[in-house]
Amino acid sequence: MREKADSNGVDLLLVDTGDRIEGNGLYDASDPKGKYTQDIFREQDIDVICVGNHELYKKSSSENEYLSTVPNFKDNYLASNLDILDPESGDRVPLAPRFKKFTTKKQGVRIVAFGFLFDFTGNANNTFVEKVEKTIRQKWFLEAIHDRDVDLFLVAGHVLLDSPEYNAIYKAIRETQWDTPIQFFGGHTHVRDYFKYDNKAYGLESGRYMETIGFMSITGLSTGGKSQSHLVRPADMLAAAPKFSRRYIDNNLYSFHHHTSLNSSTFSTPHGRNVSAMIASARKALNLDHSFGCAPTDLWTNRAPFHSENSIFTWLQEQVFPSTISDPARENRPRLAIFNTGAIRFDVFKGPFTIDTTYSVSPFTSGFRYIKDVPYTTAKKLITILNQEVPQLFDSPYDLAARAPEPNEAHVATSDIAHKYFRHAVKQVPLSPLSSNSQHEQPLTPGYTTIDAGGTDGDDTIHAPIRFYRVPNIFETRVGFPSTSSSSSSSSSSPAEPETVDLVYVDFIQRYVLLALEFLGTGYNEGDTDVYMEGKTMTEVISGWVEENWKDDC
Repeated sequence: MREKADSNGVDLLLVDTGDRIEGNGLYDASDPKGKYTQDIFREQDIDVICVGNHELYKKSSSENEYLSTVPNFKDNYLASNLDILDPESGDRVPLAPRFKKFTTKKQGVRIVAFGFLFDFTGNANNTFVEKVEKTIRQKWFLEAIHDRDVDLFLVAGHVLLDSPEYNAIYKAIRETQWDTPIQFFGGHTHVRDYFKYDNKAYGLESGRYMETIGFMSITGLSTGGKSQSHLVRPADMLAAAPKFSRRYIDNNLYSFHHHTSLNSSTFSTPHGRNVSAMIASARKALNLDHSFGCAPTDLWTNRAPFHSENSIFTWLQEQVFPSTISDPARENRPRLAIFNTGAIRFDVFKGPFTIDTTYSVSPFTSGFRYIKDVPYTTAKKLITILNQEVPQLFDSPYDLAARAPEPNEAHVATSDIAHKYFRHAVKQVPLSPLSSNSQHEQPLTPGYTTIDAGGTDGDDTIHAPIRFYRVPNIFETRVGFPSTSSSSSSSSSSPAEPETVDLVYVDFIQRYVLLALEFLGTGYNEGDTDVYMEGKTMTEVISGWVEENWKDDC
């Protein structure tokens, strides 16, 4: 694509907006995590790169960014509102440069670029995320946006496009540069999205999990970095205002062949083949194709109604967790186990359930904790409190719920944003009408049918629509409850309510559990919690169940 851009006399920039770690075996199965992906990723030629929240949950992963990823990409890695404690000196320093100014090689477009993270608070204590509102008042930022020799401001970030953070940045730039084009690139909310700030300022977000390559085209920019005599540009382009347009490209070889005008024989390059060999070698070393068993059916996070037979949460709730959530020291106690749906990241497909599958479904290293002997009358109210997102408790519950390809929750104004975006998912329509006269002789494959601020023409590949369903923040499993006969003449039984239960939960949500218990008027605090099933993670619980119960070969 860069060669094609060069031959056409235009510039192509590659932008990465964070969350490069967690969610697949290539990263998660290695020890240390990222052992192979660091070398693989640095082979990519990225022009602007920034951090996501997933790089910051653990001290080790944030230090990997600082010690490896930032040096690999040098000044292209930007951290406008993020500091880290230097592992060697202990000093608080910027993770990476705050911004950069550069000129594109073909057209001479002068760009000032930033790299932001939303106002994240769940980071490890060796990193410091400064609120965007505070950052944009700092001297370095004000000097950067006052630069008059700029043709485009490029704001990359792991940030929702229509958010207080990006709106604040937009307003700050517009107060000093009322007419300079601005391009925002967003992230975090797992959505294909397009947003208009004004007629010279737009934003693009490119979905989730590397399923989409977001392509943003801007024509008609000023090119102050090169003499106009060196440029060959159509007269109408010189006269026109900048034109912004977007395309959501499915991340597969068919799309790449189409856009490069190449085919399976001519597309690959020596460099690309070397990187593919690195990936294959890493997968072999990690034994990622080892199968624990054979999934008998597809199980969906958001493509089946919650509690339906094909919901992954029904499978976990009714089959996996009742037989696996047990600590030998407390196995005779009834337990109410609660889990955040956000801990489940992807679907299970019918067929081999491999090591790689396990990390795609649940990659996190969170263990389990519990509070013993909680009155059941209190414990049973927790799921209601946690799913209602009581405002006094949940200022930013963005990581509790499982996400469809649209943000069915977000980190600000959760209810409003959930409604704003989710309504598009439940009313999806094909991008073009299908009829007996349709040009599509073959049935369309299911996939993205995006509706955004630009309309319905953003998807590069036409798909049949998929319906997505909401899931709650939290679901529960009751284990070891006493039974009571439904009648004196029947052998059938139903669960009775115990006086107390062991309240078991994934340690990632402990803060929310304790806040909810406080809201219910109890005196529980962190000192009342303890480790449950020591050394076990949800990833291991799921793979262990599959190995025991789905033993058949595919």
